[in-house]
Order: sequence, then C-alpha cells, then structure tokens
Amino acid sequence: MSRPRSLSAVPLRATRWSAQHPWRAILGWLVLVVAAVAAGSLVSTQEAQDEDWRHGESGRAEALVAEAGLEEPPSESVLITARSGPLDVGEARRAAADLAAAIGTLAGVDAVSEPMVGGGGDALLVSVTLDPDLEDAGPIVAATEEVAAAHPGLVVRQAGELTVDGAIDDRVADDLRSAELTSVPVTLLLMLLAFGALIAAGLPVLLAATSVAATIGLMVPISHLVPNDPTVTSMVVLVGMAVGVDYSLFYLKRERQERAAGRTHLDAVEIAAATSGHAILVSGGAVICSMAGLFVLGDATFNSLAVGSILVVAIAVLGSITVLPALLARLGRWVDRPRVPLLWRLTSRVRRGSVSGRLLTPVVRHPVAALAVSVLAVGAMAWPVLGMKTHSSSLETLPGSIGEVQTLRAITTAFPSEGTVAEVVVHAPREQRAEVEQALLGLEERAAASPLLDGAEVPVRVSEDGQTSLLLLSMPYDESDPRVEQALELLRTDLAPAAVAGVAGAEVAVGGDAASSVDFAGLLRERLPVVVGLVLLLTLLVMGTTFRSVPIALVSAALNLASVGVAFGLMTLVFQHGHLEGLLDFTSPGFVISWLPVFVLVVLVGLSMDYHVFVLSRVRELVDAGVPSRLAVRRGIADTAGVVTSAAAVMVSVFAIFATLSMLEMKMMGVALSVAILLDATLVRLVMLPAVLVLLGDRAWWPARPAPAAVDRTTSGVEVLLDQRGDRVDV
Repeated sequence: MSRPRSLSAVPLRATRWSAQHPWRAILGWLVLVVAAVAAGSLVSTQEAQDEDWRHGESGRAEALVAEAGLEEPPSESVLITARSGPLDVGEARRAAADLAAAIGTLAGVDAVSEPMVGGGGDALLVSVTLDPDLEDAGPIVAATEEVAAAHPGLVVRQAGELTVDGAIDDRVADDLRSAELTSVPVTLLLMLLAFGALIAAGLPVLLAATSVAATIGLMVPISHLVPNDPTVTSMVVLVGMAVGVDYSLFYLKRERQERAAGRTHLDAVEIAAATSGHAILVSGGAVICSMAGLFVLGDATFNSLAVGSILVVAIAVLGSITVLPALLARLGRWVDRPRVPLLWRLTSRVRRGSVSGRLLTPVVRHPVAALAVSVLAVGAMAWPVLGMKTHSSSLETLPGSIGEVQTLRAITTAFPSEGTVAEVVVHAPREQRAEVEQALLGLEERAAASPLLDGAEVPVRVSEDGQTSLLLLSMPYDESDPRVEQALELLRTDLAPAAVAGVAGAEVAVGGDAASSVDFAGLLRERLPVVVGLVLLLTLLVMGTTFRSVPIALVSAALNLASVGVAFGLMTLVFQHGHLEGLLDFTSPGFVISWLPVFVLVVLVGLSMDYHVFVLSRVRELVDAGVPSRLAVRRGIADTAGVVTSAAAVMVSVFAIFATLSMLEMKMMGVALSVAILLDATLVRLVMLPAVLVLLGDRAWWPARPAPAAVDRTTSGVEVLLDQRGDRVDV
C-alpha cells in the first residue's frame, strides 16, 4: 500500500493504535469528556471583572471613580406620558405619588426621586435608586404595572440598568438557544445528504458535540488563569461544531473513497489517517494560530474567546485522529447503516468530481481569464470596505422590539441629560480640594458655552477623602453620533487639561459609557492591522512549513486576505449603508459594530483554512505521486470539491441561522460569515486557487521539486487514484 511520502506519520501512528485498540481509544475519549465535564461542575468559574474590560483613558477614569467610592448606584427610571393627546400633568403627578408609595417600601429600593418634567411638559420621569446588591427588579416592575393599570389614561413604563440588561440577556439567550436548536438538525440533515446513512451522518455531530462539552468543562478551571466571559460560550459552541463536523467529514469521506477503491477496511482507515488526518492536523494548527490573534487585543472577552476556540479545535483534532478511527474500525461497514434509501442511491450514483470537474475545465484551460474575472469580482465586493465606519454597540443597535429599549429611547429623547454623559474625574492631593472645585466650576461654564456639550445637571461629587472629584457633563446627542467623539476629544485635549493646569499634582481623566465605547472602538481600529498582519504571518509560516513551498504560503495568505476583504465589504454595504434592511429586518445604525471585523477575520480565516489545507493536501499528494501539475490541480480540486461543498454547506447554513436573529451583532456576524464562506468555497477555492496553481505550474512547490511523472502504474498507486473513476490518464 503506497502512501504519499511527504505526509506526517503522527496521525498515522495515532490512528493505527486507535484502530488496533478501538475499545481503549473509545474509553479514553469518554474518560476525557467525562473528566472535563466533571471538572467544570466541581470547580467554580472565575468570571471577568469590570476592571478586565477597562481600556484607555476611560478605563483610568473608571478606576479612579471605583477607588474613590464614587460609583453611581444602579437605578431604574419610570416614564409617565399621555396615552393620547397632551399630558394631564396633575394626573401624572398623582401617578408618580402612587408609584413612590408603592415602590418606596420595597426591599432594595434606597430612594425615589421627585418627578421631573421634561419633553416640553409632555413627560414626567421618576428615578428610583437601588441597592448595589439588588439583582432582581421584578417587584419594582410589578409595582409599576399596578400603577399603570390604576391610571389607564397614562402610559407608565419602566427601564433601567437591571431591566434593560435583563431584557437583553433574555433576548440573547433566546436567540442563541434558537440558533443552537436549529443548527443541530440542519447539520444532521446536511450530513445525511452527504452520506445517505444514519451512522455516518451522526458520527461528525457526535464528535463535535463531545468536543464542545469537553471544552466547556475545561474552560472552568482554566478561567482561574484567564478569566471567563460567559457570553463567549455560544461562540465556542459555534466554532466547535463547525470544525468538529468538518474534520470528521474529511476523514469519513476519504475512508469511504478508499473502501470503494477496493481497500480493506483497516487499510482504508490508515490511508485516511495518512492523508486527511495529516490535513486535519495542519488545518487545526492553522485555526489555532488564527484564533491566537485575538490575544493581541488584550480584552477580557477576546481572551476568553481565544482560549475557548483554541481548546475546542485542539480537542476536535485529537478526537478526529483517535476516537473517530477507533469507531470506524469497530463499526466496519456498519458505518453505512442504516441507509436512507433515496439519499443512499443519490449519493452512490453521483460520481466524485463529476460536477466540479466540468466547472474546473474552463478554469484550467483559460487560467488567466478565470483569474482576472475572479479578481475583479472579489475586488468589487471588497471595495466598500474602504469606507467602513465602526462604533461600539449602543442603544441604537438594540432591537426596538424589546419594550425596555423603546422606553429607554423615549427617556433619552424627553430628558437628554439622562442620555449621553461624559464623566470628568480629577484626582489631586487633599490640600488642593478648593482649587479643584473652582477648576471644575470653570470647566462646567466653558463646556456649557460649547455647542458640543451641555452643562452639568448635578453638582460635583467629591470622595470622602477629598482627593477625587467627579463632574458629569451631558451631550445632546445619541451615543453613536460623530459629534460625541468630537466632544470627548475637545474635553480630553483642551477643556479638561486646561481647567486643572494650575492645580499642583492633579490628574484628570474623561470617562463614561460613551468614552468607553470610543476608546474600545479606537483600540480595535488601532490593533486590527496588527491582528491582520499576525494572522497572515502565521498563515504563511504554517503553510510554508507544511508544504515546504514559498509560493503556496504566499497564495494562501493572499486568498485569505481576499476572503476577508469580501466579508468586510459585505458588512459595510449591507449594515452601514443599509442595503437589504427590509429583507433582513433591521435598521442601519450607519456603522459596523466595532468588535465584529476582528471576530469575522479570525473565524473566517480559521474555518476557511480547513478546506484550503484539505484541497492543497490532495493536490500535493497527487503531485508527489508523479501526476503532472496541471492534472494534479484539476484532479485534486475535483476530488475534494464534494467534501468542501458539504463542509461549507454546514458552516453557511449555521451562520445563516444567525442572520435571522434579532440582535444586530448576531445578524451582522451571520450575514458576513455565511456569504463570505460561500464565496470562499466557490469563487476563491474553485476559481482563483486552481487558476493560480495552473499558472504557477511546478513553480508552485518551489523550492521543492515535484516527483517525476509516474511510469509504473502497477506499483506507483497512481493507477488506483485515477482509474477507479473510469478515466485513464497518461502520465
């Protein structure tokens, strides 16, 4: 039995042992999964704290406020408006009094303010200050609803930190639960279409699910080294299911092909290990390198996502070269049972490469034209990225279908001081307290005179030790308005430093929610080129080392960059410029949410490298067997096109589910990744890649030299690779 001589022996040795000792391999895998899940349930999770998300000047301001004990206690706001027509202020005040009486005695309520009149006299606002330890606003909501029922002529609604956060958490959980429940049957259906047999279709899903379970368990003890962000769990599930299914699919398809060629069952498993298993190892390494780029950002969420993604990929790779071949060896031909009659006949009758071969023919014959057309198409789709604007998620990006969000928007419209606020924090020696107070009063006057800022709505707050002072300045704009960034820049570079310039030993920092969003978006813009460069560099190193080819490494990096450009251009076109708003059911905020480009970059590069490595490994296998380069490209891509299509179909379908969710972040991610992966698996890998490889010819493998053309068909193994398709080729 001949094997390509350039392939690694690592997966072959692991597979051979697993196939020879299937029960040990299966038991070892079960022990790993059970132990990981047990560790997750027995050890407490170390979740990321507020200080882990602090960045830039806003982070320093937040730290000063926290150290001084000047943090604002949580609060809820109750908005009272007329159900129709002008507001009856007297009736509204009676409702406010009833509300104060009902809420004021509840546990966890520290104070209820006097009603404020706003909106030109058309709205009243009651602020409820809460105990910092209060976690459930349910009793307050119930009291508000009772007051609303007692005053049918008024609209009495509540929104605040607890209720809005709770509503968003519920919506996100519902969205992700819906996506997870939908993705599993969709994945199973696609696997049935690929294999036509229940066991073969279920094995990839089983391996992916157990890999995800083990990862989630192991992330708990690891959280004591890298704090865990619970919001990334669903992303880890997404990545784990994608790579787990892909790796199993690659392995199963090759094992099936070798059995169809007349190999014995164990030989088929070993050949799959030496070929697809090697590709899985390389692909896993490429995905891990891509995900490691997230550490560059230095953010708690991205660090947690990087750890989870790297871990789930490593475990999925381990399972694909150990427990999967053990299961295949133990099941034997039962892996193709029970067969789904119609699907089985359909998959059996479709010749491998029959469709893709016809598509590849014009590309191979006219590579220059194919490359030119594909480059123009990719360039046109990527062009909008040059005008991409990014901003952190804000009130405008939240679904309007959430009642609390609608209420909060109405509050900020009627009471601008309750909206966008800048926090000016000054830390100075106690002896300078009077000078700091005068400086902040002067700052307030200059801010009020600026068209970008309003004055302070509350007096300056001073810490008990007298060293830290806090001034709140409101801005009459939505948080995503470009003028907010201008106002913060004015404060940070001019007004605030000038105000405290004469105070000895004073430190000033401008923070607040808007400043935090601006700083985080700025951090991502600053480090995105570094992440792109690092991911491409690691791609170059992995591909160059694996294939011992400089051109292959450069081509791989260029194709990844093209796919990323398409994804970024698509996000800009659809979500920033508002195309397809009606079809996708969203309202454009006029920008792309800032964390998504980085996330889409690493996920897209990582997942697309799965089938890129698989395709190139097959081409190189044929080249090493003596097949001429042009024929090796055509045969290698045609042979793997069906597997790549199945793998891409799984990822596209799963991400497309996210495009239907209500949260704008999920929708952006789903649209960008589903369409980009679809184009990557078709236009990029079926047109651009073969065109470039054909044009390069033998130079594609420089500095290594391809083996000479095979002559002895009876011993080289090429006869089996080619003639089993009924298509003899002179080599």
